[in-house]
Amino acid sequence: MKIQLLSDLHLETEDFAPEPHPQADVLVLAGDVDSTWQALDRFSDWPVPALFVAGNHEFDGRELSDAWPALRSRCKRCGLTLLERDTVVLAAPDGRRIRFVGTVRWCDFNVFGPQRLESALRAGGYFQRVMGATQDGAPFDALAVRREGLACRAWLAAALAEDARGRWQTTVVVTHFAPSLQSADPRYGKQSGTASFCNADDDLLPGAALWLHGHLHCRHDYRVAHADGRSTRVVSQARGLADKGETYGFDATKLIEV
Repeated sequence: MKIQLLSDLHLETEDFAPEPHPQADVLVLAGDVDSTWQALDRFSDWPVPALFVAGNHEFDGRELSDAWPALRSRCKRCGLTLLERDTVVLAAPDGRRIRFVGTVRWCDFNVFGPQRLESALRAGGYFQRVMGATQDGAPFDALAVRREGLACRAWLAAALAEDARGRWQTTVVVTHFAPSLQSADPRYGKQSGTASFCNADDDLLPGAALWLHGHLHCRHDYRVAHADGRSTRVVSQARGLADKGETYGFDATKLIEV
């Protein structure tokens, strides 16, 4: 199966026209497509199945309890399959059944361990104030994000532990936030704010052949080897912001095979 992966398009401000790759079997949108949701309409007539995992900016200035059902409804009208603690199995051209497991996987600020949790939460507070979202009427602050992140992780761990029983042959995970510090943006390194972008989900990687993510405005494509001889490929194909030079090296036509 050939996957076209796009994320962090930020079409609320960026001038970019997404086009389908003629050889792709599925499109995966890994979040931060458009904070206004208007550009989701651009994917309405996509020629292959389009899977969408929301990013943090899809909730800018919104109440989460209202936004989730509204976003699901919007995606349904656009022909997008929204994955939030959901799975979908698609048939590959060679007959294999590929399971896609998707969630925002909000950060839990624990990528540096408990000794740096407090400083990571403080740094994360800035991003949440900029986001300006609420949850059940209360500010969606760093502690609330951490609660959501831990709930996402628990669901993801359970999903990856499921026995396939012949229902699928390969698992692909899609999250907006990165699963490993190996995906940290080299411009910023391992500062406390990095915990707002990367999670310590390295122990979950063996459950997937491929892990796709976004959020960091840089590209990654690396493999993590496991003790049993298998490995997980981790790929981010984020576009980022042109005025910050982040789109340099972005290849919207890159295909990821699984």
